[in-house]
Order: sequence, then structure tokens, then C-alpha cells
Amino acid sequence: MLPPSSRTLRGALAGAAAAAVWAAQQPLDRRVFGVPYDDTELLGKLVTRGPAWPYVGLAMHLANGAVFGAIYSSAAPRLPVPAWAKGPAAGMAEHLASWAGTPFNDRFHPAAAELPALWGDPWAFAQATWRHLLFGTVLGELERRLNPRLPSDPVPIDDATVSTNGHGSIEHLVGTVG
Repeated sequence: MLPPSSRTLRGALAGAAAAAVWAAQQPLDRRVFGVPYDDTELLGKLVTRGPAWPYVGLAMHLANGAVFGAIYSSAAPRLPVPAWAKGPAAGMAEHLASWAGTPFNDRFHPAAAELPALWGDPWAFAQATWRHLLFGTVLGELERRLNPRLPSDPVPIDDATVSTNGHGSIEHLVGTVG
């Protein structure tokens, strides 16, 4: 088994940092959206119902962010979207994929009676959308700054090379002929 690349490690660091931002802002978004849902509580109470759940939940949340960031750092260079949109797109994809499991969480989580029911609540969906958008934005920007561009990454085309019709500018064509 090969050791993880430094690119993957920097992606994991970006993911953990993005998850930390998510966790730190949760008290604010709980007030804004009026939904008492807390991801660290969901994760922590999956493992323990004792007084350590906040610490366990935060550790699990940061670890999840690190794993997602590590995977993202490998996939991001291949995503066919502008650099600024890669992180938010990945965060939203994860949100929509994980939201499908919400009915099972509401029913089968060991602490379901202590947690707010999320499925069918439009405010809970909006809150989760906000959290994933924030996570993806922070992840994408941090990962982009921490990881240098790979030689295999697509090279951005400047405005002088492309015109609004998508075929390139005549000035560029004339400048290269001859």
C-alpha cells in the first residue's frame, strides 16, 4: 500500500478545517433556521449517550470532513466546472446524497427520541443545504490554495483567446498565423 500523497494530506487538512467552520457556526444557523439540529450531536450520540458525546461527535465530524477532503483533492482537478464552483458543487452533491438517508436516521438512530425529526421539514433541508454549501466553499478554497495545480489539470483559457461565440477571437488567430 502506498503512503498518501501530500496532495491528499493537504486535502484532508482542508476538509477538517471546513468541517470545523461548519461545527463552529452551527449555533448561529440553528437560531437563523429555527431547527435545533446539530451534526456533532447526531454523530456523538450514535456512539455514546454519555457526557462525552459532544467531543466524540466533534471528532467524528472533523474526521468525516478530512476523509471527504482527501477524496475531493483527488477528484477536484478532474471536475469540469470552474475552480470557484468545485467545492460548492461537491458539498451540494454530498448533501443531496446524504439527505436521502434522513428518514432512516429519524427512525433508527439510537437517540432518535432526543433528536429533531428532519425528514419533511423544509427548514431542516434549508439548514443542511446552507451547511453543505458553506463546507464545500471553504473546502474548495482551502484545497485550491494548499494544493498546487497538477500538470494534468486543464489550463484556463484567458478572455483574449476566447470570444463570446466560443470559437476564439480573430485577433488571436491572426496573431498566430504567419
